[in-house]
This record gives sequence, C-alpha cells and structure tokens, in this order.
Amino acid sequence: MNVEDRVWFVTGASRGLGRAFVEAALSAGDRVVGVARDVGPLADLVAEHDGNLVVFPLDVTDRAAVFAGVDRAVETFGRLDVVVGNAGSMLFGMVEEITEEQARAHLDVNFFGALWLGQAVVPHLRRQGSGHLVQVSSTGSGGGFSAVGLYAAGKSALDAMTEALAMEVERFGVRVTILQPGSYDTELFTTGTTATEPDEVYAPLRAELDELWGGGAKDPSPELAARVLLELVDLPDPPRRLIVGSASYDQVREQLQHRVAEYGRWEDLSRRGG
Repeated sequence: MNVEDRVWFVTGASRGLGRAFVEAALSAGDRVVGVARDVGPLADLVAEHDGNLVVFPLDVTDRAAVFAGVDRAVETFGRLDVVVGNAGSMLFGMVEEITEEQARAHLDVNFFGALWLGQAVVPHLRRQGSGHLVQVSSTGSGGGFSAVGLYAAGKSALDAMTEALAMEVERFGVRVTILQPGSYDTELFTTGTTATEPDEVYAPLRAELDELWGGGAKDPSPELAARVLLELVDLPDPPRRLIVGSASYDQVREQLQHRVAEYGRWEDLSRRGG
C-alpha cells in the first residue's frame, strides 16, 4: 500500500474517538470518508481539508444503507485502504432493568452495525487484495460487569465475530484488527448513553459503583488513541487484537489473570466431565 494514496472509511466519525481518527488520518495526508447519523459537527473539517474529507449521513443499523454507503465511498476515491468501525453507544443499567426495545436498539448499533460494515467492505478489499478493517471494541469485552452488562455482551459478540472474519479473509491479503480502548474523554457517557429505569433494589449497588467510578483521574484525550491507530495501520503485519491505553492494558491483563486463576481452582471438578 502506498500510504500517500491511502483512503479511510470511518463510521461514527462526528465525535469522540471517531473524530480523532478522522483528524489523525487527515493530518497524515490521507483521504477520508467519514459517516455518522449526524455529520454536521464535521463541517469545519470538510471546509479545512479541501476535498480530502467527504462526509455523508449513515445509520449503521440499516444494512442496505451501509452497503450503499460503502459503495459510495469506493466510488468517491476509487478504493478503501483503512476501514474503521467506530459507531457505538452505551447502555447503562442492570440486566434485569433492560427493556426489549433497549436491548435490540443497543445491539443493532454495537453488534449488527459492525457486522453489516464487515460484510459490506470485505468484497471490495478482497478484490483489491489489500486493506485493513479495524473494529473498535472495548476493554470491557473480556467479561460482564455490573450496570454495563449488555454493552459488554455486544462487544464480546463483536470480538468473536471479528476474530472469525479475520481468519476467513487473511488469505486474500485483508488484515483485520480488534481495537480495545478503555475510557477516553469523549461524549460516550453523555450523549452516547441510554439508561434504564432504575429499580430501587439495586440502589446500594449503584452507590457502590458511583464510589468506584467517581473521583478518578481525568480520562485521556482521544488524540492519544488516534496516534496508536495511525501506528497500527502502518504495520506490515498488524496484530489481530490491540489494547489501547496503559490503564486499559493493566485492566485486561488483570481480568485474564483472574480468569485463569479461577479456572485453576476448579480444575479437578472440570476434569471430572470426561
């Protein structure tokens, strides 16, 4: 790939990590197609970058629209080299509290939107014999946690699907990476969050979570994650999974170590199964 001619396609491009990814790609001299439900916040970047940034509205929950949007992006710049599935949302609440409507709407964005994107871009990348699909997951994909159980469930499903896709397309010269960032200073926990109707029986647990999550250090700037992404897509042999952030790395390692230790404590019982 000639990096001077590199073309990006970024979903969820208007705010937070998505916008940081767009800005980083443009700063590197690349061309970008940025999509989101509302692309208004990108107007300043469009004006500043003189044809190197093309934006249009796209709802990733609409499979036909995703396919049409990817085709439009290819027609715009002739190819796609880096595709970033960044569109996502947060659902905050206990599992018992989640309504069917909330569950389906959440997974439509966080899982099915990413699935439709993968299905839409792979034929183009396969025909090129090159390209890199990066699906933005989370450090929370390694297991559930109180109040963010469905968010973790969607990201876990995304990880499994993406890992399978990576195995299926690598023989065609297509690279796939699961990007696992932790918490960044974005609007995910404000405008990007839907909350359940609280049940009073969980009030003590909510108080514990408020104490656990409150008063910590300020989340890092999304620009730091964008710098890591630029380095990632320059690698000739990129990893299938990449944790982003020092605290995130420590968190994932601790989760894995705890899981291995728990498996070990019950090894005898496990082996009785045959």
